[in-house]
Amino acid sequence: MDSDQRRKWKRVNNSGGKIALKLILSFRSLTLGITSFLFILFYFYGSDRSPFRPVLRASGFTRVFPNLLTDDYFRGGGKFLPLVIESRVLLPDHLLLVLSNRVQRGESFECVYYPQLDEMLVKLAISADDYQESKSIVRCELPPVNFSAAADLRRTGGEVVEGNWMSADSVPDWGKVVYEAILDSNTVVVLAKGLNLKPHRDVNPAEFRCHFSLSHFNKQDSFIFTTEATAAAQEVVRCLLPRSIRNNNTELAEGIRVTVSRVATASPALPSVAKVYNPKSHGMREEGEAKYELCACTMLWNQAAVLKEWVMYHSWLGVERWFIYDNNSDDGLQDVADELNSLNHNVTRHVWPWVKAQEAGFSHCALRAKYECNWVGFFDVDEFFYLPRQHRGSQTQLPGQNSLRALVSNYTDSPTIAEVRTMCHSFGPSGLTAPPKQGVTVGYTCRVQAPERHKSFVRPDLLDVTLLNIVHHFKLREGYRTTNVAESTAVINHYKYQVWDTFKAKFFRRVSTYVTNWQDDQNKGSKDRAPGLGTEAVEPPDWRLRFCEVWDTGLKDFVLDTFADVATGLLPWERSSSSASSAAR
Repeated sequence: MDSDQRRKWKRVNNSGGKIALKLILSFRSLTLGITSFLFILFYFYGSDRSPFRPVLRASGFTRVFPNLLTDDYFRGGGKFLPLVIESRVLLPDHLLLVLSNRVQRGESFECVYYPQLDEMLVKLAISADDYQESKSIVRCELPPVNFSAAADLRRTGGEVVEGNWMSADSVPDWGKVVYEAILDSNTVVVLAKGLNLKPHRDVNPAEFRCHFSLSHFNKQDSFIFTTEATAAAQEVVRCLLPRSIRNNNTELAEGIRVTVSRVATASPALPSVAKVYNPKSHGMREEGEAKYELCACTMLWNQAAVLKEWVMYHSWLGVERWFIYDNNSDDGLQDVADELNSLNHNVTRHVWPWVKAQEAGFSHCALRAKYECNWVGFFDVDEFFYLPRQHRGSQTQLPGQNSLRALVSNYTDSPTIAEVRTMCHSFGPSGLTAPPKQGVTVGYTCRVQAPERHKSFVRPDLLDVTLLNIVHHFKLREGYRTTNVAESTAVINHYKYQVWDTFKAKFFRRVSTYVTNWQDDQNKGSKDRAPGLGTEAVEPPDWRLRFCEVWDTGLKDFVLDTFADVATGLLPWERSSSSASSAAR
């Protein structure tokens, strides 16, 4: 035992630390023992036998309990939990550390890098965030040249905390890794990079197998068993749970590690940082409680400034539940979500740290929504549903509160319809050079004449088992179909081409897996690009006048008539900001 370990043991064996340490070690030993016993019992009494040959050996004490020896917890009188690094992933622009427990909001961390020759290097972490319901993530800078990717972590000024051991070579790269797994009935849906499947189509699932283990797959003492895939498309592989778990309690699968391999190749299974996640155990609805009729799901990056307008407006139209997939924002999105929830909006921010994985993220969201919602809409925060005035003889009828929910719920009992589609109108900068203070619905009023594409609401329980989705719509289960809503009934105002300072962010972040980044010299004629722009974020001289063929103030007029405060003229999303500012002062 080296001097550092001796000092660590002395600290934890002080009078206060000794009792706490014994309690923690006893509890964890009991938990590990029971879990391992159940796992092995399921294996031997089930009929799913692994092609791998497991080698069982006792793990050394320092490998089982490396993270319980930090004194952060004892020094804080129970305030801090030990830091437990569960996984690491090398993303294109940073190193991601997944922690097995929650950290306090606002905590500061340092990333510790180990070199081949010289002393270790310490750098302040980029950010830390919640992940899933009980974990955390810390984003670190990419390791410098000649430094290992197996970085460790410490609280700023504290002591280094070792994570699950792995060599630099075993830290998975983003191009080839299993990154999420979600439980769905007696199957698990696995999300992976590196499958290299063609977009927009499903493939033969017999090509794949899933492998399950309690520990990292790169450890020699991993106990692994295997099941067949039942569906596969894009970045999604759906596999059966091991029969022993299916025949007992499928919820026992939560927390088990999973990976994927190809049957026909000699290559090993993909590296994995994924553990099975059970959406039923973390939903907002209790078992037997009625589902929400209408929900919405979106994925965004640094769009906190427009989230309030989007949520408040659509809540008035009848959206009851919000799934916000946050793709590495750093603009205070959680604070906005908290403010919306204080105003009785039902918003859940789900941290989605995976880059260029929108389609897989929507598959993930569809499975979460399945247990809570009859219908879920997949649309962006710059897209607003507009129900025009209805003319009935000499009468003009304005859309009422919850009118969007009423429109969609007309199809809830349909035996064949599982998707409701609405066309989009794309709006331009409308002569503006700065973001409109009252919001996009009031500020942008000039658009392209012809409609573009569509967005949809779907029945999440009636989607195809592949969860295949393309540009916000899904493949449906066999026997179900789509219905298209007439433009005179409902349309989406897509504020696609906003003022340049807002629009140029699209050059740096595109969330879709299959949409080319605008800096890349590919697919220049795609509808996902702005006509007339190249691959560089250079503002055209006439940008503020582009994409303006039809002046359309329908939604602006409706918003001002319906939502503006009679005394002040402020809109709800303006009033909430003003109230928050006043409270802060």
